[in-house]
Amino acid sequence: MSEPHVKRTGPQKVGGDGDIEVFCADEQNDVAIDVPRWRQLSEDILRSQGVRGSAELTLMFVPETAIAGLNEQYMGKVGSTDVLAFPLDAVESFRSPGPGAMSRGPERVPIDLNDLPILLGDVVVCPMVASRQAPTHAGNLDDEIALLIVHGILHVLGFDHDTDEKTKKMQGFERDLLEKHHWNSPMPESFSKVYEL
Repeated sequence: MSEPHVKRTGPQKVGGDGDIEVFCADEQNDVAIDVPRWRQLSEDILRSQGVRGSAELTLMFVPETAIAGLNEQYMGKVGSTDVLAFPLDAVESFRSPGPGAMSRGPERVPIDLNDLPILLGDVVVCPMVASRQAPTHAGNLDDEIALLIVHGILHVLGFDHDTDEKTKKMQGFERDLLEKHHWNSPMPESFSKVYEL
């Protein structure tokens, strides 16, 4: 099976010389999280989607109160949620003058935008919400966490599910990426029974 790739209308996400870095933090105590494992999954997903060079993503695991606050502040929704994604590409702020643009004095060397890392954004996961919804969503907590990470990364890379067609396409990408990078085999039957495809 060929690997899915994000259909980009703009330039490919390519940073300066360097590697993809996923900064991963577990800020909650409700559910045990294997930080190195989820960092590696995130890096694998980014590479498979064409992210190259120096690029940065933040993956955070937070308590329910924290994600509820973020959900209200940024999405205008009251209550907790399972995952939030905040796409960001700070290099764009250097390209356009105005608020947020970097100013340089006349004696400073100009910035080579090709040397700057691409700041992809943040993915915030709530393991407590994931543990509650896992039995009726992905089937088990391990698959639920993996699904939420993949889902958040796809949002950071430009995917959305605001129409039925986009939802089916995004879910297909999620399944393909989980098969290749999480299960290393076809989707388990337990997942396919509860996850709408």
